[in-house]
Amino acid sequence: MSEKIEVGSVIKGKITGIQPYGAFVALDENTQGLVHISEVTHGFVKDINEHVKVGDEVEVKVLSVDEGAGKIGLSIRATQEAPEQPVQQRAAKPKKRPAQTQQTNNSDSQGFNTLKDKLEEWIEQSSFK
Repeated sequence: MSEKIEVGSVIKGKITGIQPYGAFVALDENTQGLVHISEVTHGFVKDINEHVKVGDEVEVKVLSVDEGAGKIGLSIRATQEAPEQPVQQRAAKPKKRPAQTQQTNNSDSQGFNTLKDKLEEWIEQSSFK
């Protein structure tokens, strides 16, 4: 592995291979790294082939260097400015209110009753609302 590759540095490279999980980028003749699919661009990437192609020149940021395993983690999106989110997406979602339940004190309201037995009680309850 090349001595000049350090975590945090931004390097130009060339896409040499694409897999469903990411793209391999040649940093020099002897060194290549992987851009995981989650690091290709801001937002969700369903198909990496829609964003990069073999032979593309890309600017990547070095996220990790594992000398022992010979692996370099790269990111294309870290070199790009994050898109501004619309105001409605940034706003907090309204909290859901729990459903209100009506409590009855009748001892016969619990257990298994037939619809015929309960029908009159339901009609009375609905007429008070």
